[in-house]
Amino acid sequence: MSNDHLSSSTERTRLRRKPERGSYDQAVINAILDEGLVCHIGFSIDDQPYVIPTTYCRVEDKIYIHGAVASRMLKTLQTGLNVCLTVTLLDALVVARSAFNNSMNYRSVVVLGQATVVQDFDEKFAAMRALVEHVVPGRWEDCRQPTPNEVRATSILTLPIAEASAKIRSGQVVDDAEDYELPVWAGLVPLQAQPLTPVDDGRVPAGIEAPAYLTHYRRSVSPPKE
Repeated sequence: MSNDHLSSSTERTRLRRKPERGSYDQAVINAILDEGLVCHIGFSIDDQPYVIPTTYCRVEDKIYIHGAVASRMLKTLQTGLNVCLTVTLLDALVVARSAFNNSMNYRSVVVLGQATVVQDFDEKFAAMRALVEHVVPGRWEDCRQPTPNEVRATSILTLPIAEASAKIRSGQVVDDAEDYELPVWAGLVPLQAQPLTPVDDGRVPAGIEAPAYLTHYRRSVSPPKE
């Protein structure tokens, strides 16, 4: 992968194993973050590690994470703990002729840093909009927007994309030379998140149909070319 635009590369984020799969290109990192829906946040309290899944969004060079003010994770992170945020997209199962060479095609991002709480009301409101739009583009203008009390009841943290790296595995099976003669099928099983038909909650007024941004919902899919 390209190692251009190394502004987010540091000694902590530089790949040691399979470094040829690494990228520090901000555009590559942003594209993966923009396609993902769930991140995992790792941190440690009193030598006890935790890894918590949550939703997120990227706005320019920062990531926003949201939750309830009472959330233990968010209360802990806003004290300035070092955190590790990861996002992973699976593109295919790599089914090799040997068990040792089975693998997966994936795109992943690791971001290291310290999360800080967003205090400014306007920034918090904008972050809530960005979070909604990241998950379901077009939804913000259709739904009731948060009241001031709801904004105050929500904790928003921000994490700068200052130390980050992407790691990508793409392409076909790579088997040992002698294994290519084995009478065994090998290749890729492509994977893709597939939205199904929207199901209303049973209390939608008659005549209200699901909007096009739901019936035609899809994530931006841009796996690397083989």
